Amino acid sequence: MVKPVIVLSLLIPSFILNAAPLTSDEPSGGETTVKNTTHNAYSLPAANLPITQKLDFSVGNSFFRNPWVQAPSSTTARDGLGPLFNTNGCQNCHIKDGRGHPPEPNDHNAVSMLVRLSIPAVTEQQEAKLKKQGVIPEPTYGGQLQDFANALIPNEGKINITYTEQVVSFEDGYHVSLRKPTLTITELGYGKLHPETMMSARIAPPMIGLGLLESIDEQTILAHADPDDKDQDGISGRANYVWDHRLQKIQLGRFGWKAGQPSLMQQNAAAFNGDLGVTSLMFPHDDCTEQQKACKKAPSGGTPEVSEKILNFVEFYTQHLAVPARRNIDDPLVKKGQTLFNTSGCNSCHIPQLKTAHRPERKALSEQIILPYTDLLLHDMGEGLADHRPEFKASGKEWRTPPLWGIGLTKTVNNHTYFLHDGRARNLMEAILWHSGEAEQSKQHVLKMDKKERAALLAFLNSL
Repeated sequence: MVKPVIVLSLLIPSFILNAAPLTSDEPSGGETTVKNTTHNAYSLPAANLPITQKLDFSVGNSFFRNPWVQAPSSTTARDGLGPLFNTNGCQNCHIKDGRGHPPEPNDHNAVSMLVRLSIPAVTEQQEAKLKKQGVIPEPTYGGQLQDFANALIPNEGKINITYTEQVVSFEDGYHVSLRKPTLTITELGYGKLHPETMMSARIAPPMIGLGLLESIDEQTILAHADPDDKDQDGISGRANYVWDHRLQKIQLGRFGWKAGQPSLMQQNAAAFNGDLGVTSLMFPHDDCTEQQKACKKAPSGGTPEVSEKILNFVEFYTQHLAVPARRNIDDPLVKKGQTLFNTSGCNSCHIPQLKTAHRPERKALSEQIILPYTDLLLHDMGEGLADHRPEFKASGKEWRTPPLWGIGLTKTVNNHTYFLHDGRARNLMEAILWHSGEAEQSKQHVLKMDKKERAALLAFLNSL
């Protein structure tokens, strides 16, 4: 008889089986943390995940990584792509489970970026829909621009981004040029956009540690909220509250650039639906509007196209992607940078340490002390980063604080250093200098730093 562990080893990639647990004194993801600095650093399972559950992780990974195909197809487990879509596989946007990037100027290939579309709610009926939808989709193109389509179906358009440069100066005379994006949609396949269309470009965020963020108790998150700025520190983080399709009620938002999704299950199902055009019980309809006749008549891959079983595997996978360990934590330059990070007030929103709740059904994620550097709350980031597109309770200037763990490995994993929601920042310093609004005071602290202090701050961030 073949031993089970040998069978598992045949099914699970070696880099997953050989994930090394962390022995550091500062495990960013608690016991889930892995020590890895290769291009696979974001793709490993939680270090404390039993080998039997690594098979579930690997199966979920296969549905996340492999392409879906147009229906009808002999590949019935993966058919149903489209009719309109942005990509044919999750991994195409979350490359190596990492960060997406914007297209280069005049390049229409926006595989790891999408554009959200909506219009203002002006009627009572539209206002009522905001409770469950959060936005009013653009009437012709829906809530998201899909720049690819199945055969014989026109795609919706092409994303085009151009940039203008603006210079920011430090107190010591050092200059940094920031690029301000202008987004346009060209080659529209179904006529003009609504004249009041609001557009928001979004790159795919990294996937690490999401199950840990999902496991943080709501009260722990709300303890950091200060919507009326009662302590008068200029920071007024507040929670987004969104519609949970499975529970059929309003819940705390956690995921997405504006915390527009309450759970990983819903985040994944929404991405299958919007990005791949694949339906589920949670999202049973393709993103076809009444004006898109060919889209509505296209063959289906089943009802639903992605089964609950597959969604469960993908949920397990996305919950258990490990956080890579910090590097160089004893380096004096890194320690100095950490002090500067704190004295500048960056830790007011990028909360270093949180603890996950008791989760008996997800033991690897349960009661972990983690260092995600986020509060999962919305903050007004000023006019410069505003997309002027509200989403549930989030205003057009508000964004959820993104976690910073693993950020220093972006170049290694994804071969770029584009940051912020639309990838406009070409490096970490540019990302810092785009901060305004509630972060204006912290940015001013940074602008007073000299060359050595800037290097220390960046060394700290790159150690995360």
